[in-house]
Amino acid sequence: MDTGIIIAIVVAAAAVVLAAILLRAQRSKRTEARRVEAREHRGLAEQTRLAADRKAAEADERAARAKRESLAAEAQRREAERSRAEAHELHDRADEVDPDVDVDRDVTAEPQA
Repeated sequence: MDTGIIIAIVVAAAAVVLAAILLRAQRSKRTEARRVEAREHRGLAEQTRLAADRKAAEADERAARAKRESLAAEAQRREAERSRAEAHELHDRADEVDPDVDVDRDVTAEPQA
């Protein structure tokens, strides 16, 4: 075999091996870049999830506070109704006791002199 052909074969084989090594290095570099990007996305996803959890907790707190206020307002309204009814009963009792009030007509009579 001619020496030139042997050299050409060796050079071609070396070029193929070098190309394979370069391709493998490039693939490895691309894989690592994707891993880094994936870690960044996961970190951002975690931050976003934590922010969403915090917002949900704040909303739950606000809803609970609103519920407590609503219940307190309802209790206060009922108490006011009871007080109003008690005042009305006391007023009716006063009319029954007052000799100057005709309870059948519910009109204040003129005091008799």
